[in-house]
Amino acid sequence: MNRTTLQAATIGFALCLASPVEAQTLRSATYKGWNAYVLENDLVRVHVVPDIGGRVIQYALGEKAFFWVNPDLLGKTSPRTGLGPDGGWLNYGGDKLWPAPQGWDNEHQWPGPPGAVLDGRPYRAETDPAAPAIRLTSRDDPQTGIRFSRRIRLHPRSTHVSVQAAMTNVDDEPRRWGIWAHTQLDAGRADGDEEYNRLLRAWCPINPRSKFERGYRVIFGKKDNPSFEADARRGLLTVSYRYRVGKIGLDSHAGWVATVDGRTGHVFVQRFRYDPDKPYPDGSSVEFWHNGVGRIHAYNKWMDMPDDPAENPCVFESELLSPYARLKPGERFTWSYDWYACRIGGDFPVRECTPAGVVSEPLACRRDRDGRRLRLRGRFGVFHLGRLVLQACDEESAVLATEILQPHATPLKPLVLDRTIQLPSATSSIAVVLQDTQGKTIGVISRWDGDLPDMADCGL
Repeated sequence: MNRTTLQAATIGFALCLASPVEAQTLRSATYKGWNAYVLENDLVRVHVVPDIGGRVIQYALGEKAFFWVNPDLLGKTSPRTGLGPDGGWLNYGGDKLWPAPQGWDNEHQWPGPPGAVLDGRPYRAETDPAAPAIRLTSRDDPQTGIRFSRRIRLHPRSTHVSVQAAMTNVDDEPRRWGIWAHTQLDAGRADGDEEYNRLLRAWCPINPRSKFERGYRVIFGKKDNPSFEADARRGLLTVSYRYRVGKIGLDSHAGWVATVDGRTGHVFVQRFRYDPDKPYPDGSSVEFWHNGVGRIHAYNKWMDMPDDPAENPCVFESELLSPYARLKPGERFTWSYDWYACRIGGDFPVRECTPAGVVSEPLACRRDRDGRRLRLRGRFGVFHLGRLVLQACDEESAVLATEILQPHATPLKPLVLDRTIQLPSATSSIAVVLQDTQGKTIGVISRWDGDLPDMADCGL
């Protein structure tokens, strides 16, 4: 296929793809008995309940709901104290903000949960239907001296939810905290065949310059917990839910965490920016906690966790932390992160992640004998509606040719690549790119730079 033919094909596909922009709304709703707001488009729904500690109680791609919601507290709101009847934690589930670090040694650690104000009391909600977005603001917390707020926005034709979190010092003396974005994912089994989902896993890059010996540190639980496995060769930590209690932290540098439900191939992604020059609570940008059986030392005592999902539910927590912020009275610190979702089609890993999508099976290639035709294979998931294209580039990174790989790419379906193409003779690199319907690049999914591979390099 020559360049003229490729360009003509691209224009033709663009015309075929033209369609009305999807509906995107912010409206009041009821969610499992709570008064809520829902941000939604044709791909995702985000339910926000201000009355239960400003929680995003659910994020769903199609029919797949990712977050755990406590069945014992459905529709219930906390009393004026922000605490349960016995003064304990009202663990509603979903996603919320906490101050970090957690601990019980001194006043510079947050001794929750519970946290009566920041976790348990209602948040003020301000809506922006045009974005659409919603802003949640806590009450002033005398214990920590801070006030939380965050703006949650849903982006069009995408699973992308951006969150801008803020922490304000409302005390009359300096305060030093980090922001802790705390997300509880559902690790249970709806079909009842097993008590927990053995195919729920997460992948997170290990910092090659990590301050931790194994690339992560154990915070709670056994040092040899098999739920956490570091692969130094690939530079990835694999986290597998096994219903064993434990928590780890890692100074991950790459800015992403991907959790996969292998039963269905659904992927939930959290993206963030890592600042290597700033200190972090627990020295960690990412932390994982697993509910399960075992013993931990917390709240200044040893605790044996019950072997009963009714008392100790199947919850997989994937948590992001900001750097520390030292705030003078009245000062405000902001920190942003993002959520995305897609499907990869089954029990597959996530090897790479960009703002456009994930790579489960990296781009692999095999030449024909003449060196001009190339067989491509790979498995990907995308975060946005658009089209997947292959770009062939020369040594100066100029695009020589573009070929449509998938004209109707959607986060609701995996993208499995297996096809043969012909490349211009000057090709020195290839890239799998996600574009919108007008041909504008959203982002690169996977790239092969340098010399194109020989058969022996591809393993095909």
